[in-house]
Amino acid sequence: MARTIVVTSGKGGVGKTMVTANLGVCLSELGSKVLLIDADTGLRNLDLMLGLENRIVFNCFDFLDGKCTIEQTLVRDKQTDGDLLLLSLTRGKDDREITEDEIENIVSQISGKFDYILVDSPAGIEEGFKIAIKTADEALVVITPELASIRDADKVIGLLLAKNIKQENINLIINRVRPEMVQRNNMISVDDIVDILSTNIIGVIPDDKNIIISTNRGEPIVKDRGKSLISQSLKDIGRRLKGEDIPFLDLEANW
Repeated sequence: MARTIVVTSGKGGVGKTMVTANLGVCLSELGSKVLLIDADTGLRNLDLMLGLENRIVFNCFDFLDGKCTIEQTLVRDKQTDGDLLLLSLTRGKDDREITEDEIENIVSQISGKFDYILVDSPAGIEEGFKIAIKTADEALVVITPELASIRDADKVIGLLLAKNIKQENINLIINRVRPEMVQRNNMISVDDIVDILSTNIIGVIPDDKNIIISTNRGEPIVKDRGKSLISQSLKDIGRRLKGEDIPFLDLEANW
């Protein structure tokens, strides 16, 4: 059975979809079979991040209505040197929303075919969030070093715990860190964030303008084959998810 991990935050615009796409590529290129689920039914973006927006033929409702097999709803990323597929929970033509029972049905049928299922949660803590966390046993909470993001993450962590996701299965990813701002006391430090949220940290991602370029091209930044800090940080998170003991990069020394 797959490890089903929801990537969430509460606050929008913190980089959840970027993290989901890049971790999917990393894990698949490390030899795992990976399924990405875009749980944002109204404003899907995961397909754009992967350059797959023109290849989606069937959606989850076609499967639920018996018009296709579950395999036909999955879109393979042919640019990745690994086994990576995408399932989009796109809203139906009649504005139909997927239910918790329906997503549970879908995941139960395909979980045995993958090592990891990463669910990209929509912003907020409403119905879309509940759908995204329904089948998850683990969570990656993506935040930025801003008070609003930290406060929302604290609320989300409480909801995840209430859903019976264990504390040890909830990990923080701190995105868009700028070491020079931390040094000038203009940005909350990683240590302070960990103290506030009392949650394990699995990754720190530096701010990088190149993420905008990679997103617009539909090419996850970990495919750049370069030595950029952001690419290495994301790859390290993927290896930590697989159980490797990887030291954190010294962002201040390399900035």
